[in-house]
Amino acid sequence: MKIAVTYENGQVFQHFGHTSQFKVYDVEDKKIDSAEIVDTNGQGHGALAGFLLNEGVDVLICGGIGGGARNALAEAGIQLYPGASGQADDQVTAFLDGQLVYDPDTMCSHHSHEDGHGCHSRHSQEDGHDCHSHGCASQGCH
Repeated sequence: MKIAVTYENGQVFQHFGHTSQFKVYDVEDKKIDSAEIVDTNGQGHGALAGFLLNEGVDVLICGGIGGGARNALAEAGIQLYPGASGQADDQVTAFLDGQLVYDPDTMCSHHSHEDGHGCHSRHSQEDGHDCHSHGCASQGCH
């Protein structure tokens, strides 16, 4: 089994679509055999599901994640555990022990509407990106 974690400075990175690295763990018999840090090479959001699929990933542990990325991961058959935080290695160990603390309802919890990513700026209903399809409806867009 392969487990990927959104990764930055040893921690679970909190915005799936903006992660520049994953830490990918090879697991056998509920033990970590090896781990490596892989760069996403600038890919973001939906393309990351394909990236993980190409890496042979079975499980993703992450922080915030939007609806489109959730759908892409589901289509790729990758099990999702969002809403995790803390040290990446500790989260994988907790997952393997059946003790991972995560929130299956976490939706793009770290979108910053101040950085031009608000629903009424770059992404608007006019260009086909509304809050509901983008997955941030609960984040105070309206």
